[in-house]
Amino acid sequence: MGTPLVTRVLLADDHAVVRSGLRAVLDSEPDITVVAEAEDGAQALERALAGGIDLAILDVSMPRLTGLQATVELRRRTDIRVLILSVHDNEQYFFEALRAGASGYVLKSAANRDLVEACRAAMRGEPFLYPDAIATLIREYLEQARRGEAAPADPLTPRELQIVKLIAEGMTSDEIAAALVISRKTVDHHRSSILAKLEMRSVAELTRYAIRRGLIEP
Repeated sequence: MGTPLVTRVLLADDHAVVRSGLRAVLDSEPDITVVAEAEDGAQALERALAGGIDLAILDVSMPRLTGLQATVELRRRTDIRVLILSVHDNEQYFFEALRAGASGYVLKSAANRDLVEACRAAMRGEPFLYPDAIATLIREYLEQARRGEAAPADPLTPRELQIVKLIAEGMTSDEIAAALVISRKTVDHHRSSILAKLEMRSVAELTRYAIRRGLIEP
């Protein structure tokens, strides 16, 4: 994928005022234009798959699909590059963003300063991380190397994480089945598997887990 003269951006955030502010920042640049917006992760995925997008900027916490879940799907199904936008100055989130295939991680608090350069870096095929994240990344890598440890694997599959998110958002099994175009029986099977893997017994526990994982906002 070459670098286009003008990068066509999809901007996804569930807060309209945030999208408006970020759009103003991006559209002021001659080599960047926002051509589509989305208010949740599923809508972002749908609009990106429709074509005409070079770069997706996705908020990490959105309804239906998180920015991380949408990133996994976009990287699996397209060559669209992705930046994760977040309020969280938290190493767990940016490590997960990198594992999902994002080109960079931008803090909302520094978006006016960093977002444009992050877009250009992503389109050059270069990673972008805010300065503190780089220091944490190096420190974590050195610590794991010293201990001879690999990063712990998530016990849940991407599909199971998606179902946890929808359960935590209050959807019933029938509603989840319709949203994901799978059977109610498959949803119930996933639910049982999730509870067993996490050693949990209730929706309340799953909801707390979803909040800790950043799947939903508290």
